[in-house]
Amino acid sequence: MPPRLILNADDFGLTPGINRAIAELHSARALTSATLMANGPAFDDAVRIAHAHPTLGIGCHIVLTDGIPLSPPETIPTLLGPDRRSFRPSLTGFFAAVLLGQVSEADIARETLAQITRIQQQGIALTHIDTHKHTHLLPRVARPLLVIAERTGIAAIRNPFEPLWSSAVGNSPFLRRVQLRSLSYLQPLFLDIPQIRSGRVRTTSGTLGVSATGSLNPTTLRAILDIIPTGTWELVCHPGYNDLDLDAITTRLRATRDIERAALLEAFSPHQSNPQLPQLINYKGLEIQP
Repeated sequence: MPPRLILNADDFGLTPGINRAIAELHSARALTSATLMANGPAFDDAVRIAHAHPTLGIGCHIVLTDGIPLSPPETIPTLLGPDRRSFRPSLTGFFAAVLLGQVSEADIARETLAQITRIQQQGIALTHIDTHKHTHLLPRVARPLLVIAERTGIAAIRNPFEPLWSSAVGNSPFLRRVQLRSLSYLQPLFLDIPQIRSGRVRTTSGTLGVSATGSLNPTTLRAILDIIPTGTWELVCHPGYNDLDLDAITTRLRATRDIERAALLEAFSPHQSNPQLPQLINYKGLEIQP
């Protein structure tokens, strides 16, 4: 049986150019899923695209760092940065605050509910959740997310851990690979959270391409696809257009968004003759056991 693969684009709703790339890739059958930022500047445009492409699985890309919350700031004080209006701008700072017990799980749950609710109120049936910069690697973040997912009827969550075989071909800097591998000890804790352990909220065998973020070119993508084993996996990607709208956004991913878009189109072209390509699904496909 061939492996199953979810092709998920993060940052849906960040800019019109990212939204356009997601729509084009899905139409070309080179993308099956996208996670929508409820607080993204191009949210309304993303909602329009989501409704126009009903076969595109839509998840909620929960933002807890480097952005503006939807909740009133006074209701989520432990999530805020120095300006007391926005989230902590640094992922390292957020991780440190969580590990030191300075972030309330109740605040995470409140903001998660606000972001999910905003999308569901647009008539979008969410297939899953994940987090901006994979913050739910930490159990203290994953636990409240899963409580809210179950409460809001969302049946799946990203498994944010990348297998060693994928990170080995990810073409990423050595330090990034070491950092990601050092967090792999958290995976058993994630899988043991009650909603995951019981299957009430489903997840995948792992997420591919995490270490390749910023370097997912055609060669790297082909290397991943050539060795993908049996199982159900997610490939995380960040396609888009490097345009003037993106210039106005704080992000390290700029020219690479064009590169990833081209890589996906090349790998999953309808003219691709590779019989070993995995079966493409979105997160709703997790409801069907292979």
